[in-house]
Amino acid sequence: MLAATVASLGVTMPPVSPTGLQNRIWRWRGFDVRYQCLGDERADGPAVLFVHGLFVNADHWRRNLPALADAGCRCYAIDLLGYGYSSKPNPLSEAAKAVSGENGRSLSAPVADLGTAGGGTREGVEVELAHPVAGSPYNFYTWSDLSEQLLDFEAEERSEQLLDFEAEVIGGDEPVTLVANSIGSISALQAAIDAPARINGVAIVNPNFRELHVSEQPALLRPLLVPIIEAVQRTLRERGQPLFDALAKPATVQQILKEPYFDADMVADELVDVLLTPLLQPGSADVVFDTLSYSAGPLPEQQLADTRLEAPVLVLYGEQDPWTPPARVRALERFAAVQRVVPLPGVGHCPHDEAPGTVNPLVLDFVRACAAR
Repeated sequence: MLAATVASLGVTMPPVSPTGLQNRIWRWRGFDVRYQCLGDERADGPAVLFVHGLFVNADHWRRNLPALADAGCRCYAIDLLGYGYSSKPNPLSEAAKAVSGENGRSLSAPVADLGTAGGGTREGVEVELAHPVAGSPYNFYTWSDLSEQLLDFEAEERSEQLLDFEAEVIGGDEPVTLVANSIGSISALQAAIDAPARINGVAIVNPNFRELHVSEQPALLRPLLVPIIEAVQRTLRERGQPLFDALAKPATVQQILKEPYFDADMVADELVDVLLTPLLQPGSADVVFDTLSYSAGPLPEQQLADTRLEAPVLVLYGEQDPWTPPARVRALERFAAVQRVVPLPGVGHCPHDEAPGTVNPLVLDFVRACAAR
């Protein structure tokens, strides 16, 4: 269904993205979720669902959907709740709290062996899972585990936004391959953990290890660092609007993007437009600061060690990424689920956008192999 307005919260969405792809709306649990699709939806080619990273949206995959669709895949990209042109309910509203994926889920902190920037291991670290803002829906379990709708497989009486989308929009009997960038990889891995029958593979493009997570802080310094971080987060939530207004400008966003992009020439006006315009929609500031306050939730090494994870995992990473320690990424090879860790020279945190000619063939080969399993 096409729509010009996400009426529930006054979010204005163009029928066609500046990238040339049609925007569609999926009504989910009382909220609207923007998505795009490319490829013959009636064909039997492999289905691929692209999951974006922090503060971006489906348009970030504009260089990838066409290539995989031309190769015969049914390609979908989604704006997770709170992002892009999807609904942005206030995190403290009752409607938002009602769909939090943390509801009814055990959030006791598991113990995991986490990585270090140098590729080593920190053994036996408790991973704090619960969002510090009680009831907030902006967590990986919401973007993963949100509803009990229309899934044709037996799960733990729950499913997730990604899985609901797969069941209701993509449909069909064949599993889907997830392709995710940055923190989107955590939502994708959680989907594969919660519903192994529906996900046949996860391709991760530059994982994010969430350095502000409380479990990522050095144990000896945690009593000092955590209160400081929490105080800053609380201030941003309560008084951050002027800062948001000052930063949400094209020149500022362009400058910020030049840090994760190794090739500064790739940070063109179109990229700034498709990433910034949705951030100017009502409710965005609340989502941004709530997400920055999310110093908990699952972490990649903990997820990759989960025995429920049956899907193969491909990890691609840009060697010039200033945010993701390359040695820690390479160390993910120790997990049985990880088939390959592939370094990509000369690109940063978003190789799918910086070097699609390199990334697309690798993802396509992985998708085809997963579909043939």
